[in-house]
Formats: sequence, C-alpha cells, structure tokens
Amino acid sequence: MTRTTLKGLLLATSILGSAGLAHAEDVTLTIESWRNDDLSIWQEKLIPAFEAKNPGIKVVFAPTAPTEYNAALNAKLDAGTAGDLVTCRPFDASLELYNKKHLADLTGLAGMENFSPVAKSAWTTDDGAATFCVPMASVIHGFIYNKDAFDKLGIAIPATEADFFAALDKIKADGTYIPLAMGTKDLWEAATMGYQNIGPTYWKGEEGRSALIKGEQKLTDADWVEPYKVLAKWKDYLGDGFEAQTYPDSQNLFTLGRAAIYPAGSWEIGLFNSQADFKMGAFPPPVKTAGDTCYISDHNDIGVGLNAKSAHAEEAKKLLSWIASPEFADIYANSLPGFFSLNSTAVKMADPLAQEFVSWREKCKPTIRSTYQILSRGTPNLENETWVESANVINGTDTPEAAGEKLQKGLDSWYKPAK
Repeated sequence: MTRTTLKGLLLATSILGSAGLAHAEDVTLTIESWRNDDLSIWQEKLIPAFEAKNPGIKVVFAPTAPTEYNAALNAKLDAGTAGDLVTCRPFDASLELYNKKHLADLTGLAGMENFSPVAKSAWTTDDGAATFCVPMASVIHGFIYNKDAFDKLGIAIPATEADFFAALDKIKADGTYIPLAMGTKDLWEAATMGYQNIGPTYWKGEEGRSALIKGEQKLTDADWVEPYKVLAKWKDYLGDGFEAQTYPDSQNLFTLGRAAIYPAGSWEIGLFNSQADFKMGAFPPPVKTAGDTCYISDHNDIGVGLNAKSAHAEEAKKLLSWIASPEFADIYANSLPGFFSLNSTAVKMADPLAQEFVSWREKCKPTIRSTYQILSRGTPNLENETWVESANVINGTDTPEAAGEKLQKGLDSWYKPAK
C-alpha cells in the first residue's frame, strides 16, 4: 500500500468518524399520541417546520390506535419505555398521569403565557398550582345550517331563542326539510350537541360551572333546569323516529340535504365539507334575549406533556415551547379545520366554516362542558347520567325538573364540595 493511499484511507476514516459523531449528537424525540389521523400533518408540515429551526433535534410522531392509547401509554410509562412527549387527553386521565409523576410540571415553560386559565383548565391541578400539558386544540359547539334551505325559505340567522324557534316553525311548516338533525338513541348526542351546546347561555358559562363545583349552585336550580326546558321543545322538530336515530343517521340526514339545521360540534367540518353538496353556514347558540351575553362551549380536546423520565427533557421543552407558539397554532388549526388552537393569538382560518366558528371567540364568553372537570370522578358518573337525562327530556319520559333532581341526587351521593 502506498503512503498516499494510506493517507487517503486515514482521511476517509476520519471524515466518516466525524460524520458518525455528528449524527450521534442528533437527539430524536418521540411523541406518543392517539391521533393517528394526524400522522401526515406531523410528518409533512409540523415536524419539518420545527426541525428547520432546531438543527440537531429530530422528531418522530408515533400514534397508537385511539381505543388502545390509554392502556398502551400507561404500560409504557410504567415500564419506562414511553416517548419523550405524551399527547394528553383532557381532564382526569391526564391528571392521574401527573399525580403518578409520569408527567412533568410545565407551569413555568416558555410559551405557557400564551394560554388563558380556561384553555389550561383541562391540564391543571384542582388547586391551580401546576399545569402539566401544553394546550393544543379545542372543539366549539354551535349549529351548522344548510344555506340553500335558509335562502329558499327566507330565514335569517337566528340570534335569540325566539328567533330560533320561529325559524324551526317556518322550516317545519314548509315541509321540505326536517328542521333539526339530531337523534336520542346514542344518548351522548342529546347531551353533547343539545344540553352542553345551549346550556352555558343559561348557567352563564364559567360562572355557573364554577359555582356548581363549589357547591354554590345545584342542578335543580333554574339556571340548570331551563336549558332542559328549551331542549324539551326540540322534540317537535326532530322528525319521525328520532328516538331510534343514531349519530351517523343524523350526520347523513344533514349531509344528504334532508335536514336544515344540525346541532354541531366543530369536529364535523372536515366530514361535512367532503360530503355535503350545498352551501353551509354556522351560528352560535342563540341568546335568551337580544343584547344578552353570548356563551359558547369551547371545549379543550387535546394537549401535549413531557414524560417526566425523558432522557432529553431540555430538547423536549424546546419542542413544547414551539407547540405553544402562534406558528404551531396556525399550521395545526388550518391543517385540521374544526380543531381550534387554544393559543391566545387569534388564528385566521382558511376554511370559511371553521373561521365562522372561531370568530365567536371575539364576541362570546368561552366555557367547557360542565360535567368534565371534577364532577364525573365518582359513581354515578355525572357525564354519563347527563347523557341519559338529556335523551329522556327530549323523548318526553322525564320532565326538566325530574332530570335536574335525578342528576343532583346522583352527584350528592358521592360529591362533597370543598368549603
């Protein structure tokens, strides 16, 4: 071997060694999630945007099937094999992970100042002392309507409760469309798209929800019974056989153009855009009287936390701070219309229906579903019981007053508010 060849081999070895060293210095962060629908968005949009600004940090999005996520994640955390970042479900499931010391306290994380207390409520301890997940997205409740039907019948967007029922009467009298596309067979639909949709208008959003948790209000109070009285009136506008109508049935009735109004969650936007061949619009829950404060259920749906045992905590915090940024908010919310950023910086939505929903934040007070924080930890579970009673009230098998009494009795059996 000549001296020149040897020198060349040594140089090549040195270069390869340096490349190997540089590669070894890259840190790879793994994100655990149940959102397998989001895989392409992370791979094609979010991860490239982060990695471009953070050389040396690589990110892998590793989702599990939604129904298997909780069990799989708990097993991995217990075994010490979970990823660096953990996608957080709202409220109790994630709070339990924090209490077990699986999730780190992120209260002081750079970027957390971009979120309101309501935005952070799903991932904050009961005493408010610690926040353990960065809020990512929420879903908003309201009503999606068939614009073609409204134009044909000369109906204006209802602003008040009286306007709403006048519109339903006009649709029913015409006979072309079912006024409201909703059924009671699946129970949760009646509660989530019914009671939790219009209810904040009557119990004044966070004011009433907080009072219920503190024991200062009861589900038998007028503010909690009145939305059931309004819901009971929906029965006449739901179409024949609504008691046997499933959630997919309701979706189909609307997207096929057979119903004029759909009591909605914003998560329907993507599906409806792909299936409906008519123009759609949306309006927030009508206020009781003109000039009243408008309230919307802007319900926390997804966040992301730090595995307390991550070997790359500092790099993971860089990613979390970026997830807390307006840049992430814009990319994420526009990639998934109907899943809205919880960031205080407003995001302009490219999808007009999504923009309509998110614009309500500028004029309405936000709250979350009344049963989700603290009040559904015992048995009977208030969330599940609210499903049953909401369906019963619409079906006419329980009066609004009876529903309130049953729910409060169940809550009293295990929940003792801290005084």
